[in-house]
Amino acid sequence: MLNLLRKELFLVIAAAVAVLAMVTEHSILHAGQGASLIAGIVLIGVIIMASLRVAHHAEILAEKVGEPYGTMILTLSAVLVEVVILAIMLNGSPQPTLARDTIYSAVMLDINGIIGVAAILGGLKHGEQPYNDASGKTYIVMIMTGMGVSMLVPEFIPIPHWQVYSIFSIAIMVFLYGMFLRLQTTKHSYFFSYAYEARGGEAEHHDEGNKTWHSVAILVTGLVLIGLLAEVMSKTLEVGLEGTGIPPIFSALVVATISASPEILTALRAALANRMQPVINIALGASLSTVVLTVPVIELLALIQGEQIVMALTPTQSIMTALTLLVAAINLNDGQTNAIEGTTHFVLFCAFLMLAFMGL
Repeated sequence: MLNLLRKELFLVIAAAVAVLAMVTEHSILHAGQGASLIAGIVLIGVIIMASLRVAHHAEILAEKVGEPYGTMILTLSAVLVEVVILAIMLNGSPQPTLARDTIYSAVMLDINGIIGVAAILGGLKHGEQPYNDASGKTYIVMIMTGMGVSMLVPEFIPIPHWQVYSIFSIAIMVFLYGMFLRLQTTKHSYFFSYAYEARGGEAEHHDEGNKTWHSVAILVTGLVLIGLLAEVMSKTLEVGLEGTGIPPIFSALVVATISASPEILTALRAALANRMQPVINIALGASLSTVVLTVPVIELLALIQGEQIVMALTPTQSIMTALTLLVAAINLNDGQTNAIEGTTHFVLFCAFLMLAFMGL
């Protein structure tokens, strides 16, 4: 038992902080803006710690089932973290653009941030890094379709018809991901794998690798703790940021960063090990899952609550999304990445951060 607690120290800390946060929530909020902001920042750090453990056990499960199922588990665990936090934050004060900004931020972070940094570091160390180009092409066209239908077209939907289009959006996103999942795991599973040469030391696996149910239990526990922490975090951040002039997209960027933080570490390790295929699968798979899974959940919550949410991208967001997908389609077309391609994505990521800082 002590050995288990040591291994899951991050979750033990998260559980203790969750209990403390729920007990002292009202006192923190009444203590004023400064105390609330500090508490919110601390809770963000603890949530990231919990999400790292969730990702760790997702990796154990991923190792056990192999590709493409492994990457699917990794990306779905990250999306689950994102959906849990979003649902709780939306259940508080009305934030009609939070879901849109979070999905947009996640796509920018996954494609431009993760692929950009990974391709730069991997390229500087190994030169050109090979992967299966079919995976990049497939992911990009699926992301383009999902974002187009759920986040570009809504700009032209009259307000009286938002509920009808929301129902359509839910159904078509579920269909899109269902078809993708079916083909990814059957007829076209070879699109998402690449045969790398075995090297010494790669046979090393997590020592918990055979404890499937243990990892599932810890993963679920981590998600529950993240939900509890997120509930308090959303309230403390709301009070702590009130009147500070921080751009509205800040909260969305926090949610996207929390959910992507474990993926970033996994992707960078893969790139430095000269394995770009997992990087492509993680970054683009997470983007696709974020779009086609988060949209239906959030749209459904909006329909149940009878409150319209804004899913249509702003003009600036639309341009950045189009640039990102166009550059990705060109860069990921030949089955090899390099530091130059990584630099183009990293520049777009910096532009995204600059625009977000400016409130655009």
